[in-house]
Amino acid sequence: MVYIMSDIHGNKRRFDSILQQINLTHNDTLYILGDIIDRHPSGVEILEFIMEQPNIQMLLGNHEHMMLSAIDPKYRGYNAAHSYDEWGTLRLWYRNGGTITHEALKRLDNARKEKICEYLRDRPLYFDIEVNGMKYKLVHAYPIEFYGEYHYEYSDPRTFAVWHRYHKEELVPEDYILIFGHTPTEMYQPNNPLRIYHGNRVIGMDCGSGYEDDSIVHGGKQGNLACLCLDNGAEYYSEEKLCNE
Repeated sequence: MVYIMSDIHGNKRRFDSILQQINLTHNDTLYILGDIIDRHPSGVEILEFIMEQPNIQMLLGNHEHMMLSAIDPKYRGYNAAHSYDEWGTLRLWYRNGGTITHEALKRLDNARKEKICEYLRDRPLYFDIEVNGMKYKLVHAYPIEFYGEYHYEYSDPRTFAVWHRYHKEELVPEDYILIFGHTPTEMYQPNNPLRIYHGNRVIGMDCGSGYEDDSIVHGGKQGNLACLCLDNGAEYYSEEKLCNE
């Protein structure tokens, strides 16, 4: 079976809930579309678990991109034409929930930190896969090949691929279905709790795992972690205590 997940945001309770439901075996593959870290406290722990799993594949998300940009000199040099403001990137990361991840990294020895950074530096920006004769393009935010249409808004293609938000009016090529995370699905549909979004040749996977358990914090929206099985269309959601119970 092929499973898709995105935007865990350090919430181990929700991540464990999904793993228990899908019972991942060595014959299965789980693709995670980035944003493992930040906002909740277990991002580094989850990341190190993922690194050890041969059947889990991960994309770079904007939160990993922010982390590397802020603390990893090797990553800052990925594009010699890109100018970095070290304090600016750190503030951006912290404003987006990175403080809790940075504090966890500080507790690791240098070898473990470098192993994590090396792994994240090597993460791709997309996967092209085929399941049951259907082609899918998996991205964190948007396909990098469209950078030319939006280059005036972003400093470089990598930043575009992990930050640009899909809008309903944007067209997707007819030769694949686009599956993305990054943008909570409440931007596309009114479901509460949040659910996987199925649009015209697009599937949105970010169901608000980064949200707190108390939906009052997010205007009454109940977040959770979602997982989709591409073989049979089954949807899985982390077990939550609904705030109106």
